[in-house]
Order: sequence, then structure tokens, then C-alpha cells
Amino acid sequence: MSAELISILVLVVVFVIATTRSINMGALAFAAAFGVGELVADLDADGIFAGFPGDLFVVLVGVTYLFAIARANGTTDWLVHAAIRLVRGRIVLIPWVMFAITGALTAIGAVSPAAVAIVAPIALSFAARYGISPLLMGALVVHGAQAGGFSPISIYGSIVNGVVERENLPGNELVLFFASLVVNLIIASVVFVLFGGLKLKGRDLATEGKAEGKDGAAKDGDGALAADSAHLSPARIATLTALAALVVAVLVFDLDAGLSSITLAVVLSTFWPDASRRAVSEVAWPTVLLICGVLTYVGVLEEMGTIDYAGNAVGDIGVPLLAAVLLCYIAAIISAFASSVGIMGALIPLAVPFLAQGEIGAVGMIAALAVSATVVDVSPFSTNGALVLAAAPDVDRERFFRQLMVYGGIVVAVVPAAVWLALVVPGFG
Repeated sequence: MSAELISILVLVVVFVIATTRSINMGALAFAAAFGVGELVADLDADGIFAGFPGDLFVVLVGVTYLFAIARANGTTDWLVHAAIRLVRGRIVLIPWVMFAITGALTAIGAVSPAAVAIVAPIALSFAARYGISPLLMGALVVHGAQAGGFSPISIYGSIVNGVVERENLPGNELVLFFASLVVNLIIASVVFVLFGGLKLKGRDLATEGKAEGKDGAAKDGDGALAADSAHLSPARIATLTALAALVVAVLVFDLDAGLSSITLAVVLSTFWPDASRRAVSEVAWPTVLLICGVLTYVGVLEEMGTIDYAGNAVGDIGVPLLAAVLLCYIAAIISAFASSVGIMGALIPLAVPFLAQGEIGAVGMIAALAVSATVVDVSPFSTNGALVLAAAPDVDRERFFRQLMVYGGIVVAVVPAAVWLALVVPGFG
């Protein structure tokens, strides 16, 4: 068996073990990088660590550090409360409020599961109280998180754009961002119509909340949120300013997102140390370990020629568009059961030789792969889907699990082909 084939089989084993044994895929990938690098590729430690993504490490730590401070001082709670006040309690708009909030959180740097973990309990509580379909509410929360998930300063966006830059591929940050935004917005709109969203018209949160209050079921129409969430303290004002400054620093002045976010987080921590004390421990360390481990292993694959080997194998299919749609389905199917971040970190480099042939537009293909790998996170086997399932009160969980599983299966079956038609076939990039 060739060294290249061995390294690919090891990667498959890493995905299988991580999925079935709940072990961090990044830790497994580091071990695989060490084993394959030393025993198969004859690399020393310097050769193995050459693929360590130091720039992405700083981005992941910096952005999630800043977001952890925003969560600790209540800025995220304030954003939720303010958004609900903005729509004046109209129940028909509440699912879209949750969609927008999770999208905004991931767009400014929250890890997708962290945003879902914050919003899903609030959203599903509203759904239970006001007779909104839990599938409708849960799907809009997850698709909202993915809609904002590829902004230039987001975790997903930073990962994909960083991989594209290191692989010397043509990229377009805005195409990537808007591709995910539009796809998830369309899906959310279809779900909203099919699962009773239009029937919510004319219902008012405050009126129904007062009616419930007479029976002691709720004190007001916004009982799911703490009263303190309405207060805009100096720490929250400073945090909102810091988040806005991060956007300006990255998009206007082209500064590094990781270094900018760490600097802003340190400034906030200096002035409000009590609220920020636990923020470092709340950095998304599992995600940091995952992406750094996977990309280090990918670096070993590149060093030993496996990337060229796999890319040439895909190219040998002879029909570039067929190869492209197969890659999108591989991304979707695996991601429905494993880490979306890990899939993106591995599949984009594997597609590099295939894209280098020039017969498929790189910008459209990368966007299609990214969307295919993340839109399926509504699956109950994924972290986001599991969070929605766990957050739903007063539901038949087995029935809700089956609904999420069927819905996730439909997304896996339909979306990769749709994004392939929209982004790859026209030849963008």
C-alpha cells in the first residue's frame, strides 16, 4: 500500500473515531500527524509542525476571547432583549429575531455552537409558550448561526479564508459570506412557510403574555429574559464599541482579526477585570485544538504528496462538474455526523490540485464546499442540532429527534446539488 493511501485511510479513521467515540478530532489528528509523519513520511518534529496554523490559532483564540467577555458582561443578553423590543413583541417576527441574533453573534466572532447554545434555550422557550413549532424555531436558530458564519471576521470565515490564502487559491471573502447568508436565508424562509410561520400573524407577545400572567404562567411577555438584560451598562457600551471597532479594523484597515480582537479583549479586561476574569477559560479551546490538529495533519499530507495524489485522483474522474458535486456531497454527509470545522479544514486542501486544473472556478467551488459542510448542522447528530434538541422544553423528544433527523436528511440530499448548480456550474472564480 502506498504512503499516500495510508495517510488518507488514517484520516478516515480519525473521522470515524472522533464521531463514534466523542474524542476531539484535533487531538486525534495531532497523534495521526506524529504517527504518519514519523513512521510513514520520515519527517522530524520540525517537518510535522511546519503545517501548524499559527495565524488561525491567534484568530480562534482572539475572537472567542473577545466574545467570551461579551457573554460574561451580559452584552449578548442585551442584544437579545433589544432585538425583541425592536419588533414590539410581534410573535410572527420572533423566529426571525432569533435567526438574526444568532447570525449577528457568529458574524462578529462567536463559534456557531456557542451562539446556538445562547439563543436556543430562549428561542425554544418562546416556542413552547406561544405555540410555535419547535422545528421551525430550532431550524431558524441553526440556519441563522450559519447565515452569519462566514463573515470575514467570523470563525468559519477566518478558517476558510486562511486555508485559501495558504493554498494560494483565488478567494473572495464577500462571495463566501453572501453565499452562506443567501442559502440559509432561503432555507429558513421555506421552513418558516411550511411549518406554520404565516399563521403567527396578528399575534402579540405582550397581550398574550399578560393573559398568561392572569393564570400565573408568566409575569410578562418577555419572561424568558432577565430584567437586567435591558440595562446598557458602561461595560456593555464598551464591549459593543469594541465589536464595532473589530469590524472596522478588519474590513476598513485590513488589520489581522486575531491580533485586533486580542488587543480589544485585553483593553476590556483591564477596565472590567471582574467580568472578564473567566473569559480566558471560556475561549473555544476544543475548537482551537480541533482546527489546529486537523490542519497540522493536512500539512503532513501536503509534505508527503498526498494532497496532489488525492487531487489528481478526483481529477481523473474525467468530468470536473461531476467531481465537484461529489466533493460537495462528501462534505455534507460527513459533516452531518462530524465536525464542520474539521471537514472544511481537510476537504479544501484536498481539492487544491483539482481546482488547480482550472476547469472549475475556485471561488464558487470553495463557497459550495463551505456551505455544504455547514448547512447540514441541523442534523441531531451535529452539535448545533443536539443543542436545539436539548433546549426544547415540553416536547416529545423522540418525535422531535426524528423530525430533526428527517429534516437534516432532506437538507443533505438537496442543498449540495443546489449550491453546485448555483455556484459551481456557472464557473465563478
